[in-house]
Amino acid sequence: MSDIDYTLRNKVDHVAGMVVQLDQGLTQVSNQVSQVGQRTEETRDRLQKLAADFETFVMIAQRTANVQRAETRTGIVEAQLENQFGHYKLVRRFATGVLQGFDSGLVSQETVRSVSEQLMVQTPRYWLAPVLVALGAWAEDDRELCDRAIQTGYGRSPSRTSLFLALVLRRQGRREASVRWLRQYLTALDPNTLGRDFAMILECVSQGAFGPAGLELVQERLNSWRAQLLNDDAKQQAQVNRWRGEVDVHVGGSSQASFPRLSAVSPQWPALDRALAHANAHGSLITKYTAMAAEEHPSQDRIEDAVDDILDRLVAEFDDEELPLRREHALNQAIIRNDGDMAASQRDLPNDLVALETRLDYLTIQSESALNPSKIGVSRATQRMAVSSCHDWFGRAHAAFSRDYRLGLPTDVEAVFEGNHTGAGVVFNLPRWTGSFTDPIEHLERSLAEHWDRHGRPFIDSMTFNWRKEAVVPGVVIGAAVLFGLLCAGVSSALALVCVFAALIGGGIWFLVLNGKAQTAAKRQQDARALVERGKQDSIAQLRGAGAELLDWTTAYRDADTREPEVRTLIADLAQLGNAPTPYERRVATGA
Repeated sequence: MSDIDYTLRNKVDHVAGMVVQLDQGLTQVSNQVSQVGQRTEETRDRLQKLAADFETFVMIAQRTANVQRAETRTGIVEAQLENQFGHYKLVRRFATGVLQGFDSGLVSQETVRSVSEQLMVQTPRYWLAPVLVALGAWAEDDRELCDRAIQTGYGRSPSRTSLFLALVLRRQGRREASVRWLRQYLTALDPNTLGRDFAMILECVSQGAFGPAGLELVQERLNSWRAQLLNDDAKQQAQVNRWRGEVDVHVGGSSQASFPRLSAVSPQWPALDRALAHANAHGSLITKYTAMAAEEHPSQDRIEDAVDDILDRLVAEFDDEELPLRREHALNQAIIRNDGDMAASQRDLPNDLVALETRLDYLTIQSESALNPSKIGVSRATQRMAVSSCHDWFGRAHAAFSRDYRLGLPTDVEAVFEGNHTGAGVVFNLPRWTGSFTDPIEHLERSLAEHWDRHGRPFIDSMTFNWRKEAVVPGVVIGAAVLFGLLCAGVSSALALVCVFAALIGGGIWFLVLNGKAQTAAKRQQDARALVERGKQDSIAQLRGAGAELLDWTTAYRDADTREPEVRTLIADLAQLGNAPTPYERRVATGA
């Protein structure tokens, strides 16, 4: 019996050791599973960040390559312009010099004729070269050569030649002859297909360069064209769309940095952000166009100086042959300006390219003079006059702009809370909660807290150690050992004692194991309770902050939006800019 007792003791000890090892193994596995879960979340976050970083890197690399290609192409195009059309600059500079030479008397007629004939040979397709020959012949009173030269220039560019001669004659005080050439210029024009040089007519009107008779002739023709073109709804809408683009340029940037909590919890934030950015356009428009309306453009002392400026812009205009290269140059410049962003470059490009188109209708030239004066080659004074003429399109575009962003305002602003909350190896997934800021903030906070409690309590309770469930197996084993000992009592009391003793030892071991599990579960439950409570308090604080920021957003939006009537009034006032007298109205030109 002693051998049996010894053997049983050894087996009981061995079983107890295995139970302890098993408990330790289960604890380690549980910890490892928690760590794996946490590392999986960390790995997922890192992969997402890596993917985002890689996409950003690819985008930056593509944009950098786009800028590099654009810079390279810009240099190539500029070289081509210089090689193919650089000699046109000589003709343009000589034209200005000839006019100044006539004034000062420092250039001989023979020099003018000799150089102009040489440039005529060097630039066989350029309209300005034969016109300069005509000027030289005119100075020498060689009527036959003058007529042939004018016919040659007129054949190359009827509009520019007519306008140039009208301006030169006006400059020399030949008002009747100047008006005749001006009428010749206007008669040959189609208001649907005007050249870029027509912008000079607007410049002449703003400067009063042709005197009262010329001004009356131009205004009559412009009014007729405008009435004709305004019958075409498509052409009107095209100008409204161009002015809508001007209004859109003044849309402000995102205000997310000013409303971090609201942008984080509200699904309506993109619409709110867009509405505020668009409402801020009113202030920007007021700043720009109020300054324009207040500008004063002092006239020069002599009308000849004003005509010279217009002539300079006319002769400096590049020729139609240059347009393809100019378009490519504008495209590359747009890419460089937008740091390689091709989509932004395409959006930025049309306003540049439309000024380079070969033919434009009169309404488009008006809009271009107002929106891109430097591109079309007119002064700020002409821009003011053009803005006045375009005020109706401006007003319609602004009204549609205001209507659109107001219609985009959300009818209800909500707060949404959901997602995983992780801490100390515990992960809690909060189901979706949605609340409307139309309700009192106290009600929302209470509802959100109840939502956390309602879903957090089962999560915490699920970690409670179940003694009854865990003690079933040990209880059955110990009970079986005791029962076996009782059955053996009639055979051997020693064997019965050994069985009972082994059951007591096993029961004690099992108790220690289960108690350890219970303590571990209690610790996890405590961590879960702290995680849920911390998440609840953070969510409530974020909700409260979002509510406060919504009030701030409402104030900012209301302040920006209420400036819309100011813009309407300003646009109505801009209509009066065109009624201001021109600097040289009813002045008599002095002799050359």
